[in-house]
Amino acid sequence: QVHLVESGGGLVQAGGSLRLSCANSGRTFSSSDMGWFRQAPGKEREFVAATSGSGYSLVYGDSVKGRFTISRDNAKNTVYLQMNSLKPEDTAVYFCAANPNPYRTNAYTSPGRYDYWGQGTQVTVSS
Repeated sequence: QVHLVESGGGLVQAGGSLRLSCANSGRTFSSSDMGWFRQAPGKEREFVAATSGSGYSLVYGDSVKGRFTISRDNAKNTVYLQMNSLKPEDTAVYFCAANPNPYRTNAYTSPGRYDYWGQGTQVTVSS
């Protein structure tokens, strides 16, 4: 069983930065794809970023490219999302997700790729 816990959310002014963390309790973290998604009120869940188990493959949503960076520390079973140049439209609940199945064929951007989800952390960007 995998348990994901996000942290690092909060209130920040536009142009500011936050770093989200997601701790993964699973024993297969180093081989698990990890993703970040977000959901704003009244909107569908949106893909933000993902990394393969090795960390060599990195994928970003169009709306965050050049501003957000995903990284992982396999020694700490943790994945991070560094968010810079934040905008009010980045306001959402941010979720991390894990896929420990190396044979999953769904795209990194698809929620269906991931088996486990955290409870989410709120990010609010004020203008």
